[in-house]
Amino acid sequence: MNDNFKKLKCLGYNVFNDKLNTIGVGKKLLINTINQYSFCIASKDNEFSNALKQSDILLPDGIGIVAAAKLLKGEKIKKIAGADIHEFLLNKLNSEEGSCFYLGSSLDTLQKIEERLKKEYPKIRAGFHSPPYKPKFTEEDNTTMVNAVNEFKPDVLFVGMTAPKQEKWSFKNKSALDVQIICSIGAVFDFYAGTMKRPNKIWINLGLEWFGRLIKEPKRMWKRYIYYGFIFLGHLAKAWFKKVLQKKSNFT
Repeated sequence: MNDNFKKLKCLGYNVFNDKLNTIGVGKKLLINTINQYSFCIASKDNEFSNALKQSDILLPDGIGIVAAAKLLKGEKIKKIAGADIHEFLLNKLNSEEGSCFYLGSSLDTLQKIEERLKKEYPKIRAGFHSPPYKPKFTEEDNTTMVNAVNEFKPDVLFVGMTAPKQEKWSFKNKSALDVQIICSIGAVFDFYAGTMKRPNKIWINLGLEWFGRLIKEPKRMWKRYIYYGFIFLGHLAKAWFKKVLQKKSNFT
């Protein structure tokens, strides 16, 4: 397995800038994603920011991050969504007759995931656990969750508790988890279960997946994409002006 992934330093984070097929099972890896919303939340949440920075792989899951890489670094990077890494890992596990564990969401959603997995990836051994719905887990909750995962001992652990809860939990418990890959993928649980539809591929290919989700769920998504979109633009403008001033100072 190659764990010397290409990364791009952008807005203070080492963003994955490589192909998914460079990822293998072997060394323990913590995989998270970053987009304009998580960047803005992390700018005011040091624990969340640290969890993202400590990722072994931080996927650019958002057109805002892709645009930032182009504007600030002159680099063209590919958007890789949580659904993309989920599909990639499932295909890999199925070909290798591996195992995965889904930690998060409701029992109903997990049951739907299990039913679909059996049809599409019959060679994968899968385990499931629905943690309690609460803002903060107790030590007893954490112990129960870690034990559930370790008793199954999967190759890949998918964590779906929404950001920033899932990233903080994954980082905090990384050393205690007996798994090869820990992957925080949030809404992908609902996408794969069919309880929430991912926007059409036309939107995705145009880099407008966010717009497709906004149209489908305007009340829930407006703040994430509109309000935090403008905040992210402010961060981006500040970083760009800083870059311009540094260039000028280098010439004086």
